[in-house]
This record gives sequence, structure tokens and C-alpha cells, in this order.
Amino acid sequence: MVDLIIERTDELGGAVRAPPSKAYTHRALIASSLSEGSSQIREPLICDDTLATIDACRLLGADIERGDGYINVHGALKPATPEDVIYCRDSGSTIRFITPVTALADGISILTGGESLRRRPMMPLLEALRGLGVRCYSARFDGYPPIVVFGGGIRGGETWIRGDVSSQFISGLLFATPKAEGDTTIKLTTELESKPYVTMTMDTLRRHGVEVEAEEGYRTIRVPSGQCYKPADHTIEGDYSSAAFILAAAAVTNSRVRVENLKVDTLQGDRLILKILKVMGVEVKVGSDYVEVLGVRDGLRGIKIDLRDNPDLIPVCVALASHASGRTLIKGVRRLRIKESDRVSSILEEFGRMGVNISAGRDEIEVQGGIVHGAELSSHNDHRIAMACAVTTLKATGRSVIHGIECIRKSYPRFIEDLKSLGARFNVE
Repeated sequence: MVDLIIERTDELGGAVRAPPSKAYTHRALIASSLSEGSSQIREPLICDDTLATIDACRLLGADIERGDGYINVHGALKPATPEDVIYCRDSGSTIRFITPVTALADGISILTGGESLRRRPMMPLLEALRGLGVRCYSARFDGYPPIVVFGGGIRGGETWIRGDVSSQFISGLLFATPKAEGDTTIKLTTELESKPYVTMTMDTLRRHGVEVEAEEGYRTIRVPSGQCYKPADHTIEGDYSSAAFILAAAAVTNSRVRVENLKVDTLQGDRLILKILKVMGVEVKVGSDYVEVLGVRDGLRGIKIDLRDNPDLIPVCVALASHASGRTLIKGVRRLRIKESDRVSSILEEFGRMGVNISAGRDEIEVQGGIVHGAELSSHNDHRIAMACAVTTLKATGRSVIHGIECIRKSYPRFIEDLKSLGARFNVE
């Protein structure tokens, strides 16, 4: 276990480059692997989660070559039956995107992952696939991985699925059903949450010549059958979900910091962090490919916000709220309980150790900002909890230690190096 030692940092300064988008890297890898021919992915994110997707796509027959700043993918018209168990590490995106794709192979596929992944629900996706004629099961009959899929194709037709558990289920269906035997209609039984991620999936599909049609605010999605993926090249844009932690660190320390490689015209829903910062009193300058925090006017202010469509921003918003004056109410937190950790419990435990006045209800977290104290903290093996704690303790009174900081490799491997380059007083032991 690796520890991060944090000393109070009065000010940051300089510029860093946002890491490439994890969400777009996953999607480009899978769509390219389903395309008959060669695609190149430039500036991909290489992290634990995307490495899991690379391994999965290779087991399904894709020829993938990694180079310096690029990945070449030679896909196949039809996925192969994997020669081994598909080990998805702790990547929810990988197992939920790949499970429907394995139904297109001829034989049997088994998918599993690490301890935290085996606690993440899969039943809504399995039930939706069964509605399309796929034989698939939870190995322990409890709705969680390991997952067993009997291949042979997807019949198509009409199926139903919840939209308020994980948008990754819908994205997984969208990757596979264009190759179904008949047209597919996906009907959501609840409102779709995290809608921007499904929009990103549809954008990637269109780049590869695949068309889907969403109706009624995504409550009905129609997918024509018999479609073929065409090769396409990608240049992966910067990740707002990860960059949010650097921008928040600048706000917490009232510093001037520029984050480059952030597109202004992105489909990423977590671009919402810019609006959040402005409402909280942060001066933000937005360019065509960068965001710059210029400082904070009269201190951070508490806000009320619904992050139902942006759950990855909740930990970083708690970090900001801890240093803000007044009350912050964050709604839409219910799904945090089924992430890498139970993030609601993890947030309450770790921020409580820092002396933050914080409480939670069924679907909300309330923070009363004030003085943050240094503390001995746990990452809970959750990358966003680890980074949120690191940002919060930059301005804590006294020294802090975060145990298990290596989990940040899941999404932002250079997080510590980037903050140190801006002046953060970090040491790794």
C-alpha cells in the first residue's frame, strides 16, 4: 500500500495538460475492435481501466498495438470466442460494455474482475439481454460478476431496462445491437441518468458509420440491425472529470492555474464543473482548448446543485464545499453507493475525520463549510475518493496522510506528479 503525505500548500501556480478522456478511450477501443479494418487512436488514456478494455478486446479477436502516444486497432467483423476468462480488473465500464459484445461470439464467455467490481450490479443488463434472446447469467445467481454469456448472436426485438442504475448498461447494448439479427428497440423504464455518457457513445458509433435513434428524451432507443462498423481514427480529447480535481485544487488554494487540452465544444457532461466553480465564486477563463482558474472572489460560497447526471463530480464538489462559507446541498447522490466503494459512506467517513460538518440523506449530501484539519485518511481503494481527499487537505491545518493512493492509476495516473509540478507539497512513501 502506497501512502501520500500532504503538507499544507498556500498557493499553486503554472499549467498542466488534462489527461485524455477515459470515457472516450473506452468507447474508441470497443468501436474500433468491432470495425473490420484498421483504426488509430491518438493520445489515448493508458490507465488501469482502459488497459482492462484493451485486454478484453484482444481476447475477442482484435489486434491491438500500443505505441508512443497512439494505439493501432485492427478489428474483426465478428468477435471471437475468448480463449480465457475476460478479467476486467475493477473497470465497471469494461464489464458493462463488453458483456453484450460477447453475445456476438459463437462460444461461451466468462467475465469477472477484482473485489470491488464483483460488488457492482449487473442484473438490469442481464435481464435486458435475455429479452433480446441472449442466454446470460450471474455465476452465483446474485446479479453480480462473475458473468457467463452463451454466444451465438443477438436476436433483436424489444427489451426494457432501468435508466437510473448505470448508463453503462445502455451503452453496452448500443455497442452490440447494431450487429443483431433483427432491429432492436430499447425502452427505459425510468428516466435516464448520466445521459451525456450515452450521447458520447452514440457520437462514437456515428464516427464508425453506425446509426441509432433516440426518442422521447432517451426513453426509447431504436437500433437498426445488420449494420457494419467502419474503421475510423480518433484523437482523444482531455477529460473534464479528471481535470475537475486540478481546477478544484486551484480554487481551494485561491491560485492561478491553467489546465490545457480541454475542448470548449465537448459532449462531456462533466464540463459542468466550470459552471459550479463560477457559481461558487471562482474566476474562470475558458479558451478554445484550455481552462484557467484566476482566483476566488471573496472566498468560496456554498451552493445547491443536483448532480444526478454528473455523479463523478460529487467527490470533488464535496472537497470544494468543505472550504466554502455556508451550506452546500448536493442532490442526486444515490448511485454513489454502487461505485468502486460506497462513496457516500466513504465521503462521510473520511471528511468527518478532517473535521468537516457533513451529513447524508437517501439522495443528498449536505456540507457546512469551515476549517479543515489534517488527518490520517483511507482511499477506500477508490480513485475519486483519494483525489478528493488530496485536494481537500491541501489547505488543511496540519499534515495529512492518505493510505492506498495507488488506486488513482484507475483514471489519472499522473495526478500526483501534475499537482506537485504546480507546487503541491506532496510526498509518496
